[in-house]
Amino acid sequence: MYKTILIIALIAGAIATTIVSCTSSEAGKPAETAISKDSLVKRGGYLVTVGGCDDCHSPKKFGPHGPEVDMDRRLSGFPANRSFPKYDSNVVKKGLVMFNEDLTSAAGPWGVSFAANLTSDDTGLGNWSEAHFFKAIREGKFKGLDGSRTLLPPMPWENFRKMTDDDLRAIFAFLKSTKPVKNIVPGTRQIAELK
Repeated sequence: MYKTILIIALIAGAIATTIVSCTSSEAGKPAETAISKDSLVKRGGYLVTVGGCDDCHSPKKFGPHGPEVDMDRRLSGFPANRSFPKYDSNVVKKGLVMFNEDLTSAAGPWGVSFAANLTSDDTGLGNWSEAHFFKAIREGKFKGLDGSRTLLPPMPWENFRKMTDDDLRAIFAFLKSTKPVKNIVPGTRQIAELK
C-alpha cells in the first residue's frame, strides 16, 4: 500500500511539474520578449556603432585623440545653437563637397544638409513609428513621410536600405532607447545662401 501511494505521489508530482512547466513557459513569454528586446537594443547599438552613424549624427568635442563623440549629445545631429557653418560657394559650385568641423553638416551641389537628430526626443525620432523609420531608410523619405523630399547626401540611405528587416528593427529599437536630447536641427539651405 505504501509503495502504491508513493508511486501515485511520484506520478502526480511528474504531472504537476509538467503542467507547471508548460504554464511557466507560457507565462515566461513576456520574460523572453524582454530578453529579446534587450538583445534587439544591444544589436542595434552595435549596428549604429559599426555603421558609422556617430560620424555625422553626433556632435564632437576635441580630446586627446582629436575629435571624439560628445556623449552628452550623442546622435542629436547638428547643434541648433551653433552658428551656420561658413562654406565657400565657389568651391561647392565646382562640384566639391565640404564638411563642417565635426561632420554634422555638409555642403555640395545639393545645397547644405544637416545631420538629423536620431535620439528618442520628440525633436528626433521620439514620435516616429517603426514604419516611418523603415520608409526613411528603405525609400529615402525625409522623416519617413510619403510625399516628402529625398534624404540628402551625405546620408547613405541607398546602402543602408539593403539591411535586413531584423537589422533595421534593431537599430530603431536602439535609437528609441537612447537618452532624449532636445535639438531642432535646421532645415536644408540652398547654395545661394553660401558666402
